[in-house]
Amino acid sequence: DVKPIEDYNLIVVFENNTIKKYDIKPLFDKWSVFRDLKLNSLFNQVTVDCQGYGIKWNDEIALSCNELWNNGMEIRTA
Repeated sequence: DVKPIEDYNLIVVFENNTIKKYDIKPLFDKWSVFRDLKLNSLFNQVTVDCQGYGIKWNDEIALSCNELWNNGMEIRTA
């Protein structure tokens, strides 16, 4: 599961019930396509992709589960 929260952060719940917080802001400078997420309505439209291997906002903006797992800050473990 994924939930957008304030300041361009996401709360991500993994299949093993580990919960991580992921900050999108560093991606704004790294990849220009992520700057579109500054439009708050688009940022809030985040969903888990249909296979569950990541998240997406549209056909051009997505993140893999590995990125979220490796670079997210753990809030709670299973």
